[in-house]
Parts: sequence; structure tokens; C-alpha cells
Amino acid sequence: MAYAGSLLILTGPPGAGKSTVADLLARGSVAPAVHMHTDDFYDRYIKSGFVLPWLPEAHGQNTVVVGAIVAAATAYASGGYFTIVDGIVLPLFLEPYRTAARERGIALDYVVLRPGNAEISLARVQDRNEHGLNAEGPIRNLYAQFSALGALEKHRFDSGDGSAAEIATALAPRIAAGEFRLV
Repeated sequence: MAYAGSLLILTGPPGAGKSTVADLLARGSVAPAVHMHTDDFYDRYIKSGFVLPWLPEAHGQNTVVVGAIVAAATAYASGGYFTIVDGIVLPLFLEPYRTAARERGIALDYVVLRPGNAEISLARVQDRNEHGLNAEGPIRNLYAQFSALGALEKHRFDSGDGSAAEIATALAPRIAAGEFRLV
């Protein structure tokens, strides 16, 4: 399925199935694998001065956190792990990943899981209690941002109706074939 020393960004709006699919891909990997849940870098690690990442005033915080995630992810990938970064990674935050992957010779794939419409995302998020982002406005906004991918549209995978296991099974050979490759 996946290959050692590579980096996969598995992203999409809230409720797309990122965390569950990432866990399945990591556990199903024949290579040593790491599943990095980016939310941890925000709400678990920042103990004081945390700003909700979707607010405009969080840009500086988000830049620092993305740098930390990129450093950790590329360290794992450089060490031979199939590394999955699971979180909201909008196209505007891709450049640090691209730069680090090029500099270290790491294959970088980008998959955007996206349900068929924003209502699916919203319903899934509202069905789970443990997630911090459950406000309708930010969820719809993020869905819209992941709906305007332009040149990155080929990196979209519809996560609407299938189970997480079906999505992981369908994605695995396509990731291994390099269909979602950025670097």
C-alpha cells in the first residue's frame, strides 16, 4: 500500500472522515507508519495563549504550528516512516510541506477528503461530541474553501457515502500509484 519514507497530507473539511481513514491507512501499512493528528499541535500542546485556528487573528499561531508539524512529519518520513498528517491543511499552507519534502527528497501526497455537500460535514461533526469545532459558520466556510481547489481538484476524493474502511481501501492503491503526488 504505502511506502516507507513518504508523507501523506490527508485533509478536508470537518466531518470528512480524515482521522478515521488516516488511522486505517496507518494500521494497514506494510511500512512502519505514523499518524499525526494536527489538532493535537493546537489544542493539546498550546497551554496558554491559544487562539481558535479559524479566526483571522490566529494566522501567526497557525504559521508557527504548521512549522512544528512540518518539522515533525518530515523527521518521521526521513526516518523511514510512512507519515500521515491528518488535519485541516488548506492549499495556502502547502508550501512549507512542499519545500521541506523537496529539500529532504521525501515523496509528498495530498488527498482532500470531501463529502458531497456541506450538510454532510455539518451533520457528521454535530454527531460527535469530542471535537472542538462544531459551529456551523466555520464548518461551512472550510467546506467552501475545500470546494475551490482549482489546480488541486485532482487531489479530491469524495468521502460522502462510503465507510471509512471502504474509503481507505479505495485510496490505498491510488496513493501507492502516486495519483495524489505533489513532490
